Amino acid sequence: MSQEIALLTNPRSGRGHASRIVEKALPRLRAAGYAVRRLEGRDAEETLALARSCVADGLETLVVVGGDGMVHLALQAVAATETRLGLIPAGTGNDVARYFDIPRRDTAAATDAVIGGRERRVDLGRVGATYFVTVLAAGFDAVVNERANAMRWPRGQMRYNVATVAELRTFEPIGYVLDIDGEQHRFEAMMVAVGNGPSFGGGLRITEGAVLDDGLLDVVVILPMSRLQLVRTYPRLFTGSHVRHPSYRHHHAKAVRIAAAGITAYADGERIASLPLTVEVAPRALRVLVP
Repeated sequence: MSQEIALLTNPRSGRGHASRIVEKALPRLRAAGYAVRRLEGRDAEETLALARSCVADGLETLVVVGGDGMVHLALQAVAATETRLGLIPAGTGNDVARYFDIPRRDTAAATDAVIGGRERRVDLGRVGATYFVTVLAAGFDAVVNERANAMRWPRGQMRYNVATVAELRTFEPIGYVLDIDGEQHRFEAMMVAVGNGPSFGGGLRITEGAVLDDGLLDVVVILPMSRLQLVRTYPRLFTGSHVRHPSYRHHHAKAVRIAAAGITAYADGERIASLPLTVEVAPRALRVLVP
């Protein structure tokens, strides 16, 4: 009897790009002997319900076709269960695919990573009942996300560029209170990021050095700097060289409580909750297929 797996996507994501990738992946999976349960959610609520039905049915593997947002959604179903997550990238940022060296522009190779991949267990971050795999951001970048989400124009990445420029004109350092494994810290900063993995936002290595299976979270603080310094430092995030900036601080923790006025936190690029909130590590909570 062939093994059944689920292939989950949102047909509207990427203006149909994910659906086109599904059409390429399906015959390859079937040729490898899989019985494929193809699932398409019309919205986030239905997509999550479909993912949870796979877990309830005992499917060993749920394969997501999409970007970090689709992975984030699937996590809410598969985290802390025995259902494995497979990934065929079809997003813009694709930081999760970067983490596991899953080909981001080669559908056949990414599908083969599902077919012949090995299982790896990794940690997740958790805020209440919500899990994330990349980075939780609570500062300048989160403010930019809030502004961009309220904008109707322009579309795509340009919306975030416009929002960034708009926020730079008025942004002031934020007053934070952090409790890191029971030790309290008070300071002003541009942002606080809590990483399970090293990058977010399409390769911005804000929590450079974060290890996915060390049982710890990486807490990064960027202390106040001028707007000009912020603009100049931004490109260094792509290489991780920002860690040498004098405003950079780095802590390890099993749990961190973050408090600041008027800030909404984002994780995996998705809106999570307003501060204050507590982030905890969920050790080895995800089974994932990697090449």
